[in-house]
Amino acid sequence: MEENNSFYWLDWHWINDYFSENGFDSFERPYITPLLWIIPLLLILRLLYFYFIPGKLNIARIKNDFRFDPTVLLAIIPPVLFLLAIEFILMALSGPQRTDTNTEQWTEGIDITVAIDISQSMEGMDFKPNRLEAAKRIATDFVDGRDGDRIGVVEFRGEAFSRCPITSDYDLVKQQISEINFEDIASEGTAIGSALATAVSRMREQETKSKIIILLSDGEQTAGNIEAETAAKLAQSFGIKIYTIGMGKKGDVPYKMKMQNPFTGQVFEQIQNVPNNFNEAEMKNIAKVSEGQYFRATNNSSLKKIFEKINEMEKNEIKEDRFKSTKDFYEPYLILGISFFLLWLFTKSTFLTSAIHD
Repeated sequence: MEENNSFYWLDWHWINDYFSENGFDSFERPYITPLLWIIPLLLILRLLYFYFIPGKLNIARIKNDFRFDPTVLLAIIPPVLFLLAIEFILMALSGPQRTDTNTEQWTEGIDITVAIDISQSMEGMDFKPNRLEAAKRIATDFVDGRDGDRIGVVEFRGEAFSRCPITSDYDLVKQQISEINFEDIASEGTAIGSALATAVSRMREQETKSKIIILLSDGEQTAGNIEAETAAKLAQSFGIKIYTIGMGKKGDVPYKMKMQNPFTGQVFEQIQNVPNNFNEAEMKNIAKVSEGQYFRATNNSSLKKIFEKINEMEKNEIKEDRFKSTKDFYEPYLILGISFFLLWLFTKSTFLTSAIHD
């Protein structure tokens, strides 16, 4: 029966709810509940009084004098009504309650910019199929592993270009990463400082508490009008940490080189080993200045582990709000208690109270 019904208190499920383990969550005055068990005891004592201790009991009375008279039971009704009234009033006074707890969770996201080098040296085949494609693939997996963060993408060669603005649209971010290629920027060189400055300019006005740049490169600063260290100091001033990842193994690295047959003029590709020139000190310094960390990746597996480590280090904070609402359910018990009390008042002065004496 719905509780908006005028007589919902007549639904006897209230009795079951009160004594059931799943009925109510708490009682406002739990010290009253033990008194409820005294009521049935009083009722039993009352019945014993009527049946076994009659006022006119005489040892000399004959057997026929003890014939059962149904009218005697009528005298039990008023005290039973009175005891029920007390029982329900005590239930109401104990303050049965139900509590609803709602939990709201949200994450305090991180702003992340992934800066990817697309210079010619990223065609190195020490990663499969090459450095750039490996970086794109693992960066995409990294985006899939984030939740509640905003991510942007910067690509750079001889100059820097903001490929994707900082956004929480991860499908857009992954699409933009997948479309990165060596032809996006024509100018040659490696403008690490410009890439960092571009990323900082995108992130500096954001109010996010945690901001990071993940820089992937296999070279050293050879282009651009901003020094890498200067850009790192700029990032640090805006509270942005830089995680630098140096890509490439030491020694000779296989590359696909375009060759031309001097006799026929035909252009073809040939794999040749080229010494790997990589300024690891510069990448370490960028991380140190910005209070970040430097990593060295020599193959796909090590690059994946680096991104997994960064993912663990830069976990977004999960916050939680709990809302607790308590509803009182004394009303049906109070109504029942008053109802039985009024019935008791009505019957106590009638013939029922004297039925046993007639």
